[in-house]
Amino acid sequence: MTASAERAHIGARPVDQAPSFDELYAAHDADLTVQLYLYFGDRQEAHDIVQEAFCRAYARWRSISRYEDPVGWVRHVAWNLALSKWRRTRSAFAFLNRQRRIEPQVAGPGPERVAVLAALAILPEQQRRVVVLRYVADLTVPEIAERERVAEGTVKSWLHRARLAMAAHLKTDDAGEGAR
Repeated sequence: MTASAERAHIGARPVDQAPSFDELYAAHDADLTVQLYLYFGDRQEAHDIVQEAFCRAYARWRSISRYEDPVGWVRHVAWNLALSKWRRTRSAFAFLNRQRRIEPQVAGPGPERVAVLAALAILPEQQRRVVVLRYVADLTVPEIAERERVAEGTVKSWLHRARLAMAAHLKTDDAGEGAR
């Protein structure tokens, strides 16, 4: 069997013909992802960076396909992207650390706020929404009715029920704390 017949027989292409983008991707995507995963420690981040490198290669495939080592170009771009990501993350952490030293520490929410948030959480969605709109956003009953596309009486009813439920929840919460 001649060399050309053997290549045709086993599906190989001539030595001087560059691999197609699909062939390169299929052959090296997993390897490059593993390499970056071992560098980053984050599989999804490594996969995303390798995909970005292959997207950039695809956009320039006419020239990259003629390179002696097109996968080397993709690997180089992927590593550069990974290093850029790492540097941005490091810079962001450094900035946050500087901010923590500069800004005074703010205390967490007090027990009253936690109790009110817990009481709000037990309300049905529409009651919770009108309570927030009325007492936090400082909207009037007619404004809330217009925004929610309901009658003013409905808004008043929701507010009344919400206040009763919150008062009952806060009263039982206070009684529970006093018993401790």
